[in-house]
Amino acid sequence: MSDLSLRPLAEALGTSARLLIYHFKSKEGLLAEVLDSMQTRLRMSLGGMIERRAGQSERPLKLFWDWAIARENYPYLKLLYELQILAVQNPAAYGQYLQRNASNWSALIATALPEAERTPAMVTLLGAVFDGLFLELMSTGDRKRTTQAILQFIRLVDDAREARPAIRGKAAKTSNTGRG
Repeated sequence: MSDLSLRPLAEALGTSARLLIYHFKSKEGLLAEVLDSMQTRLRMSLGGMIERRAGQSERPLKLFWDWAIARENYPYLKLLYELQILAVQNPAAYGQYLQRNASNWSALIATALPEAERTPAMVTLLGAVFDGLFLELMSTGDRKRTTQAILQFIRLVDDAREARPAIRGKAAKTSNTGRG
C-alpha cells in the first residue's frame, strides 16, 4: 500500500491530500479507516441476512457464500480481500486493524453456529475454509467448482455432526463395560 497515492483520491473527493493526512494522521490511518468501514458494512449485511433466515434449513456458510459470490457483492468482497492481503504485508501499520477484523469476523461466525459448536477451533475452521475458497475463486474465477467445494465441506460437517452422538454413545458403553 506504500505505492498508493493520495492525490487522485483527494481529487475525487474534492479535497486535498494534505487535508486527508491531517484528518487521518497518515495514509495508513486512512486505509485502516476505509478497511474498518468496509468490514463493518459487510458484517452488518451478513448479520442481517443471517437474522432474516433464522430457522431456515440452509446452512449459514452456504448463505454467506451465495451472498459473497453474487455479482453485486463479489467485486466489493474481492477488493476487501486484496486490501487485506496488502495489510498482512505491513503488520506494523495494520496489526491492530488485522486483529480487530479477525475478532469481529469470528464473533459473527460464532453467532451463526449452534451453541454446542461455538468453539474457537470451529469458528477458525469455518473462516479459513471460506477464505481459502474465496481466494481460489479470485484466482481462478471458477464459481462452479468453488461452490461445489463449499457444499462438500458442509456435507462433511453435517456428517460429522450426525456421527457425533453415535460416537459418544459408543464411548460411554465402552467405558461402562470395561471395568466393573
